[in-house]
Amino acid sequence: MKTNFNVLFFLKKPKNYQSQSLCFIYWRITLGGKRWERPTGKKTAAENWNVHAGRIFGKTQQVKTINAFLENLRTKLYSVYDELRMEGSNLDILALKHRYLGIKEAEYTILDAVKMHNEKMQALVENGEYAIGTLKRFQVLDRHIQQFVKHTYNQSDVTLNDIEQTFVDDFEFYLRSVKSNDINTSNKHLKNLKKIILTCLRYKWIDQNPFDGRKLQSKPVNRTFLTADELKRITEKELTTQRLIQVRDFFLFSCYTGLSYADVHKLRLSDISTGVDGGKWIFTNRQKTDSRVAVPLLPVARSILAKYADNPWCQTNNRALPISSNQKMNEYLVEIAALCGINKTLGNRVAKRTFATTVTLMNGVPIESVSKMLGHSSIRTTQLYAKVLDKKVSDDMAPLMEKFVI
Repeated sequence: MKTNFNVLFFLKKPKNYQSQSLCFIYWRITLGGKRWERPTGKKTAAENWNVHAGRIFGKTQQVKTINAFLENLRTKLYSVYDELRMEGSNLDILALKHRYLGIKEAEYTILDAVKMHNEKMQALVENGEYAIGTLKRFQVLDRHIQQFVKHTYNQSDVTLNDIEQTFVDDFEFYLRSVKSNDINTSNKHLKNLKKIILTCLRYKWIDQNPFDGRKLQSKPVNRTFLTADELKRITEKELTTQRLIQVRDFFLFSCYTGLSYADVHKLRLSDISTGVDGGKWIFTNRQKTDSRVAVPLLPVARSILAKYADNPWCQTNNRALPISSNQKMNEYLVEIAALCGINKTLGNRVAKRTFATTVTLMNGVPIESVSKMLGHSSIRTTQLYAKVLDKKVSDDMAPLMEKFVI
């Protein structure tokens, strides 16, 4: 029986598309009313794309090479479809997907599932829908599982049908013992594995969930932040090298705005405009969650921006502040902490917590406003900062103490 089958090549624009940006070329197959699409790994400008032909306009060698690649891909997809039709196999989208990927249903393995998940996430990262850090965590999971299977079972892989609760138990033990992960780190890897297992359940590659009955509960962590005295010491410290001065300015800017490294790195002067109170505000979207945030600029933050208004690098790259790599930033912050006599590991997370605690909550800013400025999707996340503020509890209780004086 012949089923309607079609192959289409089309463009997907990146999230922050601009007229000069290149678009990703995707292919999509339609079979029996169901669709499956994947990236080709090629890019082109939108104005060079022939929508009707599914090809690139032009006669350059590069254009010819990409068009030949697309034609070969189309031929391969039709060949897979014809093979299934001639064999009398089930002509559905899943069977075609299995045949194209070279995977037999009975031979699905855990590493196959992780690989397929990561390939899809890679495409979504390129499309701007996931941060690269999210993909890297699943790539780490891939390496851990490979090493775990070799270490524990002396095998190169394990079929999904062989994965039971003992597999999860053994993997957790491996992370805690061999990899020396603490409970919170091992739980993060287990949660990522659980996400892939649940996908396998939806696809009906496995019949049971090996995570059934297992609760992944993390231990509370010590959320380090700077006190007002420590913040003052960093602000007033005389530094002699320009690299340390710039890193100190970046760190203080994060302390007084709550922006992450990625958010400060991409901050443009056009993201700063007049707010409802007539003062200068930052209006941007968080890199991690894509949630919109509006942060009034405190005087310290305004002075730091003004300091770099004429910086050649900032003007050339349309950025508000000159920023080094995150790794270099952290290295230089170690020096700054030592110079200021602060026995804490400084970093962007410490800066965000300092904004949430010392700068805002301890000065009476309502937690709802702090949550909004931090871009938290739930106020429960912000409440984690509030739990560490013994001084705030003391200040809040002081009026009550006076009322109950004996």
